[in-house]
This record gives sequence, C-alpha cells and structure tokens, in this order.
Amino acid sequence: MAIRNYNGKKIIANSVKHTLDALTVEEALQININGTPFTVTMRTPGHDKSLIRGLLHSEDLIRNKSFHPEITLKRESENSIVTIADITVPENELGKGYANSRSLLSVSSCGICGRTELGELTFDKTPNKAKDKIDGNLIHNLFTDMSALQHDFNKSGGTHAAAAFTINGELVCAMEDIGRHNAVDKVIGKLISSKQLEKVKILTVSGRVSYEIIMKCFKANLPFLAAVSAPSSLAVDYAKEFGITLFGFCRDGRATCYSHADRLNLVQESPITIE
Repeated sequence: MAIRNYNGKKIIANSVKHTLDALTVEEALQININGTPFTVTMRTPGHDKSLIRGLLHSEDLIRNKSFHPEITLKRESENSIVTIADITVPENELGKGYANSRSLLSVSSCGICGRTELGELTFDKTPNKAKDKIDGNLIHNLFTDMSALQHDFNKSGGTHAAAAFTINGELVCAMEDIGRHNAVDKVIGKLISSKQLEKVKILTVSGRVSYEIIMKCFKANLPFLAAVSAPSSLAVDYAKEFGITLFGFCRDGRATCYSHADRLNLVQESPITIE
C-alpha cells in the first residue's frame, strides 16, 4: 500500500500542531484486455493483481473462478502516475461483461462510473439462498479485527477497508484502498487467487454501502454484508432482492439489520436493531 509523507509548515488548529502529514496515494490503473482498453480506475497502488482479478469477477468478465489470467503491470513512463495492466483472456473464458467496456474514468469513490446505464451490468439474478445463521453478538468482533489491520488508515485517515470472514468470524483476508469498491475487489480477487472464496460468508466494509458494494458481494456469493455507516436506499432494495443480509451502523457494539433478518441468531438483549 502506498502512503506519502509531506513535510510542511506548522499548522495550528484547535491547539493541535501538525508537522507531518501522511497522504494516501491515488493513481490511475489502465486495464487492457487482449490489447484493447477496458477501463481506467483510480486506486491506491498495491495488490493491483488482486484488484484486477476481483474487478474481472465483479464485472462478469471472467465467471470461471478457477481461471487465472496472465496479468502484466508496467508504468506508462518513469514519472507517470499511470500503471498499465495488460491482461490476456482466451475468448472462451470471457463473460458477458466484456461486451460492455467502460468509456469513461472510474473514480475511486464510485465503482460503476463510465456505464451509460445500469442495464449494462450483467449478472445472474438468482437470489442467494444460503441457510447460514450469524450470531448477532459476533458482528462487533468482526470490525474490531478489521480495524486492527487498517494500518494505512491509522497513518493517513484516507483509506477504506474491507475484510472477509468465515461464518464463525475467522478473519480470512483484509485490504485497504482509497476507494471502498477497490478494497472490496482486492479482497475478492485475493480470495479467488488463493482459492478461499468458498469458505467466506461475511464481508465487512468501512464507510457506507451503496449499490455497487451490494453487487460485488452478490457476485461473490456472500450472504452477509456489514458496514460501519449507512446503506443507501438502492443498496437496501437490492440486498432484499438478491438475498443478502445487510447490516449498517455497525459501531459502538450495535448494528442495524436492513434485510433478511431471518438469518440472525438473536439472544436476549441483542445489540441488533431490525428495520
């Protein structure tokens, strides 16, 4: 992960002196598939191959989780902020998403920028019918474990995090990035590459949950998604439709469940509020 330190003038604000700022790096990653530009995404450098593999899965470019494409990374030039990723994918391994290449920049705050309409997003719409149950008292521990690995956030305050857990709360993978959706793609890509996606049931994210995070979770077949902040109305609608148990406001030992609360194992004085 990339963090830059900037020495600057002393700034006095609210009686606090700052002599050194650590800033999260934001740079461009241009993704070419079979010699043709697919998209340009803004991200924090680091774990780029995991980011790309997760993005290819989420965007329905590669459905076969057992296929691992050849990815070559190179700087556009010595001092450029652009990294070029060249990916080779046989035609028989390409999913329907390949026909919907993005024509615009995908910024770090949004995972679907560049699409001309939501209908371009291709996916199997069969709801997740997982029968797993989650202990409501477990959720606080998940965020404690994720927070312990947010090293770059502790330095800069400028990154988001995502983490993957088993149904029993065992941490499998955690990643950081300036973009929420990038952190999720890095986690999913790492899980696919390490052949651990099938053992994961829960995804946690810092910040809010919007439409694209729900879709990435759905594509990865994860039945539980929990976030520090609020979900959007569209996120809740899609979580209900696609069979994802969605938690928001997971902080201070409490949480709110917005969908599929039947997967909750609740005990007396549970910290979960059901909407």
